[in-house]
Amino acid sequence: MFDDIFLSSRCEPDEARENLRAIKKLGPIIGTDEAGRGSLAGPVVAAAVYLTDEQEEKLLAMNLRDSKLISPGRRERIFQTMKEMNVLWRAYPGSVELIDRVNILQASLYSMRNCVERVAKKLSKPPAFVIADGNQRIPGINYDQWILIKADKLIPVVSAASIVAKVLRDRIMTILSSRYPQYNFAKHKGYGTKFHMQAIQDFGISEIHRRSFCRGVMSKWQE
Repeated sequence: MFDDIFLSSRCEPDEARENLRAIKKLGPIIGTDEAGRGSLAGPVVAAAVYLTDEQEEKLLAMNLRDSKLISPGRRERIFQTMKEMNVLWRAYPGSVELIDRVNILQASLYSMRNCVERVAKKLSKPPAFVIADGNQRIPGINYDQWILIKADKLIPVVSAASIVAKVLRDRIMTILSSRYPQYNFAKHKGYGTKFHMQAIQDFGISEIHRRSFCRGVMSKWQE
């Protein structure tokens, strides 16, 4: 088994690729990531993905990368290709109520755990490793974990998870925008843009705003 030094939480690209090749020999790998962690409104959405070698190769040919580094249109095309190839993925939202009750980190980890478990159940054998973007282990799962900062940039299966999470969350926020048109969530997806902050000033916070986020951010913005 690999020790903490070998599977470091910080890797250069070549080291990450070498580590990934090594742990793939042990069995299936699940990648997980989340979207919406820094938003003032709406859920955080986590996704978990398993890729075959052939699926990974095809997605890399489409310039699979961290979802934050590619355009919305390309994210949608990659997500559509994943569906056409029957890529195994699951997503799970952490609600605004959960975020306000337990904090955004715990809500994110809760959502990641749920989607990882759902993917693991569909595999023919238990995953050898779960690779998660960030610096926090996912509690409550009985699989070895590689917690890697910038995994969404370094590990293709985590990049794929970031695409799924981002695409689905953007779709949720677009739907919510039609219900709360005064905030125009479709444009900023709930993040703290100047327009969004002014809308909160004008209309107050809605039932889908994260109260634990908005109080501090708005008081600082008003200074």
